[in-house]
Amino acid sequence: MLDTLGSGRNLEAIMRIPVNIQVVLGGAQMPVASLMNLGRGAIVALDKRVGEPVDIVVNNRVIARGEVVHVEEDNRFGVALTEIVGPPSNEIVG
Repeated sequence: MLDTLGSGRNLEAIMRIPVNIQVVLGGAQMPVASLMNLGRGAIVALDKRVGEPVDIVVNNRVIARGEVVHVEEDNRFGVALTEIVGPPSNEIVG
């Protein structure tokens, strides 16, 4: 009989799988000519406004949304999760 997913050995193996995490602040669309004219100091307006949630993407799938926060002790930015996004309704889980 096969080990269940929750067994210690299998779960440990799954927990070591690396994933790619991205925080998407927004996007923009522009012609290549405009892109080629960008230089230092250029500003690209994104399709999201200040204060709107950002998307947290794992392996090209949105899994959560959150807000950008400042991590003072490291002088870096982070994301505070505000919403966990479930699987698409047409995706079978299990």
